[in-house]
Amino acid sequence: MDALTAIVQVSLLVFVISSMLAMGFSLTVEAIITPLKNVRLVLTALAVNFVAVPLVAWGVGELIGLDKDIFTGLIILATAAGAPFLPKLAGAAKGNTAFSVGLMVMLMVTTIIYMPIVLPMLLSGVTINPWDIAKSLIVLMLLPLAIGLFIKARWSSVADGLQPHMAEASSVALLFLLAGGIIVQWSDIVELLGTGGFISLALFFIISLVIGYFAGGSDPQMRSVMGLGTAQRNVSAAMVVGAQNFTDTPDVISTIIVGALVGLVILLPIAGELGKRATGNGSQTKSA
Repeated sequence: MDALTAIVQVSLLVFVISSMLAMGFSLTVEAIITPLKNVRLVLTALAVNFVAVPLVAWGVGELIGLDKDIFTGLIILATAAGAPFLPKLAGAAKGNTAFSVGLMVMLMVTTIIYMPIVLPMLLSGVTINPWDIAKSLIVLMLLPLAIGLFIKARWSSVADGLQPHMAEASSVALLFLLAGGIIVQWSDIVELLGTGGFISLALFFIISLVIGYFAGGSDPQMRSVMGLGTAQRNVSAAMVVGAQNFTDTPDVISTIIVGALVGLVILLPIAGELGKRATGNGSQTKSA
C-alpha cells in the first residue's frame, strides 16, 4: 500500500506540472487575459466561487446532518478554488481553454487571500499562513504555466512540439491518479458512505456545477467552463489547511481527499457529455 500511495503522489505531481506546461505551450498571455476583461464575468465567477459555493456546502452539511469533522472538511474544500484539473475538464467539455486557464489562475490567487480571512470566521481554532498555501501553488502551478507561456512566446515551434507530449503525460497521470486514489482511499470512501459524507460531497459538487453553469452566460463554451470551474475545488490549498490545523482529526483530511476523488469521478463524465453536445451542436450548425 505504501508503494501505491507513492504512485498516487507522483501521479498527482506529474499531472499538475504536465497540465500546466501543456496549457502554457498552447496559449498566449493575451489569450488568457482577454476573457478576464469581461467585468461581469469576473465578478460573477468570484461571487459563485467564494459566496455561493461555501453557502452550498453549509446548506448540504445542515441538510444531511454531517458529523463535525466531515462538515469541517467540506467547508475547507468549499473555500478553496482554482483547481489545476480545470483546464483538463474544460478540454473534455470543448470549452474555452484560454478562459479556463485565466479563471483557474484568478481563483487560485483569490483563494490565497480569501482562505486565511474567511476560514477562521467559519471554523473555530483555525489559523492559516497565506504563504504556506501560496508557495505550493506557485511552484506546482504558476511556475510551470509561466515556463510554458515563455517558451511559446520565444520558441513557438518548440512549444508546439512539446505540447502533445505534455498533454498525453497529464492524461496518463490522471488515470493513475484516479485508479490509485480510489484503491488507497477505499476504506475512507466506504466509511463516508455510512455517515452521509459521500452523499453530501456528491450533492455539493452537482449543485455547485449547476449554479456555475447557469451563471456563465449564454456562450456554451464559457458556460461549461464556469460550471466546471465552480464545482472543481483546489485540493492542494485545502490539504495545506487540513495538514496545518487538523492532524489529530483524520476525518477532516479524509473528507478532503475523498472529496477530490468524488469531484473528478462526477465531473469528468459530465465534462465529456458537455463536449459531445458541443460537438453535436457544432456539426448541426455546419450542416445548416
